[in-house]
Amino acid sequence: MAACISAKSGLLSSKTSLIHGLYRTMSPNSVCIQRAAEIQSVRASANATVDPQHSEKYCLDLVRSRDYEGFMSSLLLPLEARRSSLALRAFNVELAQVKDSVSQKTIGLMRMQFWKAAIEEIYRDEPPNQPVSLELWRAVRTHDLTKRWLLRIITEREKDLDDRAYRNLQELEAYSENTQSSLIYLLLECLGVKNVHADHAASHIGKAKGIVTCLRATPYHSSRRKVYLPMDICMLHGASQEDFIRGSREQNIRDVVYDIASQAHVHLQHARSFSNSVPAAATPAFLHTVVLEDYLQRVRKADFDVFHKSLQTRNPLLPIQLYIRSWKKTY
Repeated sequence: MAACISAKSGLLSSKTSLIHGLYRTMSPNSVCIQRAAEIQSVRASANATVDPQHSEKYCLDLVRSRDYEGFMSSLLLPLEARRSSLALRAFNVELAQVKDSVSQKTIGLMRMQFWKAAIEEIYRDEPPNQPVSLELWRAVRTHDLTKRWLLRIITEREKDLDDRAYRNLQELEAYSENTQSSLIYLLLECLGVKNVHADHAASHIGKAKGIVTCLRATPYHSSRRKVYLPMDICMLHGASQEDFIRGSREQNIRDVVYDIASQAHVHLQHARSFSNSVPAAATPAFLHTVVLEDYLQRVRKADFDVFHKSLQTRNPLLPIQLYIRSWKKTY
């Protein structure tokens, strides 16, 4: 028994010595020093320069996965504009995915504020250490891009965080002008084109793209119990948001789709009315008309049933169609 008590006493003594040793080793001063070293290490990692090849690949992969048609169109641009085009499209993707990736509007507003600050820093030659920002900075320096167009895209995307349907078709067109058309104006600058007729065509193509994008996204949004189609046209045909959420294929739903698709077609026709006055150097920026035309033709064949399964698959011939249009230098 005495031996057992002696062993326990020895064990307690060794534990006490170990605790005192640890306390001496991890004194308040040493803890502070260690924490400061950790913070400096984190800051050093954050301030480390991103490899230019990494930022270029990041933008390329982002656009390829989230904007495949824009990716294909960018590959057909002249070499000197290709990388900048991918940077602009990556910037657009980053903004576009904010709405679906945040659970609260406040978080979305914070993301938009980051990009507003990033644009200001880019034009001060102090870009944030973030792949898209660095590629965008390179594009701005290379092509002297207009800051107003970049900020206009952010501002309009920020307004769109309100998460409501467009009141009317004109509101959808205004949104499309401020986002899609602004992006095309920037692409024209990458191509070195300054032409009023090209700008007019870009405006109409951007509006058509915004309208078609709204239509194409309807099945996805409806599956999440959200409908963004213009309310005035829905009311005109007696179509409720619940009809779209249920995936209704009734005639009044098709009539809504017909009216909206027709307006996109009108904008495409207006854009093409400037074709004789638009310089050939501008046509690569308008390659997306191939995508818009393809969707409008397919939705017509589906009798304007926006939920038809044929509209949910990618056209395998699209790359060839884009190449042919690029070779012809037409839109």
